[in-house]
Amino acid sequence: MDGMSDRGRSPGPADHRHEDRSGGDVAPERSVAVRPATMPVPPVDAAPTGADLVAAEWLFGDRLSLAVTYAELLIGDGVLRGLIGPREAPRIWERHLLNCVVVAEIIPRNARVIDVGSGAGLPGVVLAVARPDLSVVLLEPLARRAAFLTEVVAALGLDQTTVVRGRAEEWVQGGRDDRAGIATARALAPLDRLVAWCLPLVVEGGSVLALKGESATEEVATHRDVIARLGGGTPAVRRCGVGVIEPPTTVIEIVRERAVRTGAPAGPRRTRGRPRSPA
Repeated sequence: MDGMSDRGRSPGPADHRHEDRSGGDVAPERSVAVRPATMPVPPVDAAPTGADLVAAEWLFGDRLSLAVTYAELLIGDGVLRGLIGPREAPRIWERHLLNCVVVAEIIPRNARVIDVGSGAGLPGVVLAVARPDLSVVLLEPLARRAAFLTEVVAALGLDQTTVVRGRAEEWVQGGRDDRAGIATARALAPLDRLVAWCLPLVVEGGSVLALKGESATEEVATHRDVIARLGGGTPAVRRCGVGVIEPPTTVIEIVRERAVRTGAPAGPRRTRGRPRSPA
């Protein structure tokens, strides 16, 4: 696609972020094997149960029914269109929705959030559902994923959420003067590349929140000097959802301390496979 558009325009199946999603050239959209519409998906109840229900009620409050609708879209149409694998459906709350929503505890009220490489809307859609005070941009380069996100935003009535098809560097190079206070990314790429893409999207004093797994502390140690050269402050490893979900979600927070001019690194090339969960 040339440039960026404010809505995903091309219909098509939306898989779960197995290709380049924010930096470098947009990967060609190859055909993928998806479950035919006539083949029934094994029934899974979209509503949380047990400990997941207790956590979901606490974290989503009166927006829980909206979160359940999103879960239905993921485990229903999302499976049919190859967005997530069928094995992820029974654990959509534990591994995905709850893992993402706890990040809301470190996002200021009324913040503007850009979710980079949004894919299925994790964490962007989840944050928009739980926090109606937030203004959220779902930034996604692939047309089929952007199309799915557009449908989700419409179905959930998320009036303060916008889908933008494009790459992170296009946002800055296109001269857009609407940087955010927060940029989020979930297991998008190694930390140095992720920061190179995301840090220019936030205002000075704003933060990049990178949802990571067990590698967080090691990545911080490895890439601390690069982050400083890119204008970031000392990375802080935070645990979100302590006492609410197990295990808590690991988030690396990096504050943009100053603006620097730098070229964006080449984007990652993902192999196809099962959707990942960083925590």
